[in-house]
Amino acid sequence: MPNANGWLHWLSILVLCSLLVGCTHAVIREHHIALAPADARDTWLGGQAHQALAEQSDPDGFALLADGKEAFSARVGLIRQAQRGLDIQTYLLGDGQTTRLILAQLIKAAEEGVRVRLLVDDIGAIGQDDRLAALASHPSIHVRVFNPLAVGRGHMLTRVLASVVDPARQHRRMHNKLWVADNSVAIVGGRNLGDEYFDANDSRNFADLDFVAIGDVVPALSDSFDLYWNHGLAQPIERYHQVDDSAWQILKTELEDWLDNNADSEYFTELRRKPRSAPPWETLHWGEGLALWDTPGKLSSTTPEWRDTLLGDLTAAASLNQHLVIISAYFVPTEQGVKRLTELADQGVTVEIITNSLESTDAAVVHGAYAPWREELLSHGVALYELRPEQEAGADEDMRVPGASASALHIKALRFDDQLFVGSFNVDPRSIYWNTEIGVLARSESLIHAFNELVALGRDPSLSYRVVLTPQGELNWHLERDGDMEILTTEPGSFWRHFNAWLSHTLKLERWL
Repeated sequence: MPNANGWLHWLSILVLCSLLVGCTHAVIREHHIALAPADARDTWLGGQAHQALAEQSDPDGFALLADGKEAFSARVGLIRQAQRGLDIQTYLLGDGQTTRLILAQLIKAAEEGVRVRLLVDDIGAIGQDDRLAALASHPSIHVRVFNPLAVGRGHMLTRVLASVVDPARQHRRMHNKLWVADNSVAIVGGRNLGDEYFDANDSRNFADLDFVAIGDVVPALSDSFDLYWNHGLAQPIERYHQVDDSAWQILKTELEDWLDNNADSEYFTELRRKPRSAPPWETLHWGEGLALWDTPGKLSSTTPEWRDTLLGDLTAAASLNQHLVIISAYFVPTEQGVKRLTELADQGVTVEIITNSLESTDAAVVHGAYAPWREELLSHGVALYELRPEQEAGADEDMRVPGASASALHIKALRFDDQLFVGSFNVDPRSIYWNTEIGVLARSESLIHAFNELVALGRDPSLSYRVVLTPQGELNWHLERDGDMEILTTEPGSFWRHFNAWLSHTLKLERWL
């Protein structure tokens, strides 16, 4: 007979198995494709886009969405205006007031005959199977999870335990963010679904950026969605969680009741008061765009050669002789990247980098892989700016996040001379090697001017620290506080943040970040 320790051992295994228990159900996985361009033109959005494009010589139109509330309103507007199809791809799916309103609107659109396809990375679906399966119970709503595990789905702890059997695969995620309405208007950029991406979180929000696009680039983005949607790593949520056919009606009632009870929230009230701007096709920058994305099979392959990734395609398509601007929430340049950046600076290319400060980042371990390279970059004339978590109350609000006590940068944008790339791609090894990413490279003179205004805000000392290398080789942080310029000689940030950054550097985690 087993002794006490033996019984404890077997009991632990039983408990673990009960946590990890999961199964798949026989579900037909249908092949779907985006609305055909000819059919898209017959929709209201398609007609509006076609009319706007007919008056231009350029094939594409773009608008920048820097303001969180405007970015949210644009998404809700597209849901309400779509008549045939909505395709949404996201890494994370939060459970806040913005997400609940979007889900309610998706159900309403489906009831009106719109086909909804929602593709969520499986990490973003942890603990949400019941809600996602309820959505998918509507005949016109289809939900798939990307790179899923069949077990440990209910909680992050059990998911981590389940991932132990295949850590290499589970380290790699679908990081794409894309919205396409009626294959006529697209939104691509850095925003996931969650309050903090739309200035709706009371404590902490992200400064982020999206492209709204019409034109030839939209069907190309739809092609990318179809590739991911029909890939073997994209599985129907019903295979992991089954609900009654009427579950969507219960979810609809719950969402509507919650929205009714919170209709007078400060955020929703501000949205109603906010003056409605012109539709995107009336305020666009005209030019030519190129949709770029990693292949969905990147997650199931060996570590790729960087030239075979989105970065390789972007490098091949972009020309650079004068000015490089990098805005990256998670900036991990690596030795190879630092060598390239310093070579460009030595050749006379103006190189500017805007990223998070140690105080503002939500990932201090990432900061630890960036910080040791600052002296080398600065010594070659590269300009470094680090977003502060709390800005001056009077600062411009395009990059400042109003209504929250702290903010962090989440923008992923790169300017190459007269071309601008906006998407989900961070300048770090994770985006290059481990995750899949998407974005659009656009050439437009007026778009570059609009982006330059955003960059100017990022340089503002009331918003960001300017990191400076003294003649003695020491780092200083220049800022403006209460109208006065200050210089800090030690890096701002709590002991815990400094410790995490130090630990990341000491353990040489750079390649995995």
